[in-house]
Amino acid sequence: MRRMRLQHVALAALLVLGGWAAGGTPTAAADDSSATAAQADPASPALLRAMQRDLGLTRSEAEARLAAERRAADLAPRARKAAGDAYAGSWFDARSRRLTVAVTADAADTAVRAVRAAGADVRTVEHSARRLDAAKARIDRLSAPEGVGSWHVDPAANTVVVNVVRGEQADPGVQRFLDRAREAGPVTVRTVAAAPRTFAAGTVGGDPYYTGNVRCSIGFSVHGGFVTAGHCGQAGAGVSGWDRSYIGTFQGSSFPENDYAWVSVGSGWWTVPVVLGWGTVPDQLVRGSAEAPIGSSVCRSGSTTRWHCGTVLAKNETVNYSQGAVRQMTKTSVCAEPGDSGGSFLTGDQAQGVTSGGWGNCSSGGETWFQPVNEILGRYGLTLHTA
Repeated sequence: MRRMRLQHVALAALLVLGGWAAGGTPTAAADDSSATAAQADPASPALLRAMQRDLGLTRSEAEARLAAERRAADLAPRARKAAGDAYAGSWFDARSRRLTVAVTADAADTAVRAVRAAGADVRTVEHSARRLDAAKARIDRLSAPEGVGSWHVDPAANTVVVNVVRGEQADPGVQRFLDRAREAGPVTVRTVAAAPRTFAAGTVGGDPYYTGNVRCSIGFSVHGGFVTAGHCGQAGAGVSGWDRSYIGTFQGSSFPENDYAWVSVGSGWWTVPVVLGWGTVPDQLVRGSAEAPIGSSVCRSGSTTRWHCGTVLAKNETVNYSQGAVRQMTKTSVCAEPGDSGGSFLTGDQAQGVTSGGWGNCSSGGETWFQPVNEILGRYGLTLHTA
């Protein structure tokens, strides 16, 4: 199946995209039909089917949700500016299909009217985003025990949420951490089923790339290479493709603290602005990287579990892996499994981030974090390869 896709990739490249950047991966491009669908629809048929399966939507509901989420993403920065110092966060409400913006009680009437005029709903809360972000920053400076899974600002709850692994609540180290966290600001403690872990895997044949005996997934093509997870390889490490031929080298990598990396490619491999369906669903063209609000749908492609969808649960979450804390992560309800690390998260045709880790699996469910793609692009001065 891999060989059949490679035989057609050059022709598909010319028909769909008109040309390629030098250097990249020999992965399948979208064919004529999938390109036409991507231009006519907010997402590929495969992504829409995954949303229907994982979110319980009809096709028309999935299309309407993607359109509403795109409007909310465009509105979010304008609404934040309109709220000014009273801004307390925002999120996408799946029921109303509108952006909700939280403001503090001292918000000026003119600010509230401006937010509503921009097209958002308004909720009055106690704590500003600035105060909650400052509280989380103070918690970030603490050393967390393994029984603490992660922490993030929850704008809808107007608090910093600290997630404790089930069964670890009574651990003395966890209690000491929670006591110090509460001193930092408004904190709510929640319980999660399991501790987070990364999703790299040992060598398995037929998957996208290897670093030594570790298998991971390509995230998104950039001009000159691709971005992926930092825990998949250190700077200078060589990378092999699914066929074990040499792709290129990790040019930059950060883990823990961050979980991102980029790989430069050559040796006859090239980049394409698609997320792979691995021969079972059509590929998805990538057209940009507009950040989706909390509450938006999001779908993930990985070399182990392929397409799965869910929603964005939190942003700027600090995840406490056994290897160390990773900051500024986005949490989702999407499942993942070993080998999916580094893979793509998208909302519609907009790149969101690369898979870092999570808990659970795609049989019983779980949660997954991704490193936002725009942060990776900015860190390394990269340009996303888009259709």
